Amino acid sequence: MSPPGFLSAPPPPYPWPGQRPETPQETTTRLRPVPSRHQPFRVAAALACVVLGLGLIGGAATGSWLTGDSAAEPAARDTFATARGLWHNVPVDTLFPRTLAGDGAGPGGADREWTRIGVAPDSGCAGTLDPLLLGTLRPVGCVRVLRATYVDATSTSVTTVGLVFTQADALAMDTLRTRFRDENLGERADLMPRTFPVKGTVAGAFGDAQRASWTVNVLTEAPVVVFAVSGFADGRKVTAPQPVDKATAKGATTAPAQSGLGHEAKGIADRIERGLRKTVSARTATPQ
Repeated sequence: MSPPGFLSAPPPPYPWPGQRPETPQETTTRLRPVPSRHQPFRVAAALACVVLGLGLIGGAATGSWLTGDSAAEPAARDTFATARGLWHNVPVDTLFPRTLAGDGAGPGGADREWTRIGVAPDSGCAGTLDPLLLGTLRPVGCVRVLRATYVDATSTSVTTVGLVFTQADALAMDTLRTRFRDENLGERADLMPRTFPVKGTVAGAFGDAQRASWTVNVLTEAPVVVFAVSGFADGRKVTAPQPVDKATAKGATTAPAQSGLGHEAKGIADRIERGLRKTVSARTATPQ
């Protein structure tokens, strides 16, 4: 993990293997050109050129925006470049807050609240993702996986949420999202994400057999795939896990649906996804 390390937040409520000390974030200063002390007419000529150049650039940018020319959208490229580096230059508490407020996120619009109980050291993709899921993501080039596990306020459910950072551009991410939708890949149990059990906590027994509901969302505005998988905190096995859409459907009577575990996975994934978008937007708008 490159400094400043991703896992740079203060210790969470419970220790976990691989915890690393916080590293001070480095800062840089942009170099600014020094005005020339030579003839004034050169300065005037230069200013005229700048004004003319800005006019031409502004006209070109406006034309590109009106015609929808994606090849001429540097902002989109900047957004992807910014998002691609978040896994190693953003503090853990930014991507995975210590607490999440789930206003209206529970069954029937009930409010929920979740507390982070463990963050996995950033890892490669092989071994962290199921081989079949990893193969499905191969066209976008999996680079790094970040994961954290949360528990609800009643300590009855646990949820692992993850961010898969890829090498892809906007077109490749859009293609993968389309494939997930058209082939219903998000509903396939053999593509279910893996859990991150946290020893010494209520999520200590949260393994593959305990997975109850899950979601996988391919973003198109950033090279990231967001996933979440939930289960019971008591370690009970689930024989018929359901994807979020089915587990949150009106009238569903399965164990994941009745226990609200579909809402848990969906609520946490949504809030981590929103936070990611907010972080990318802020860092794209502000020069780094």
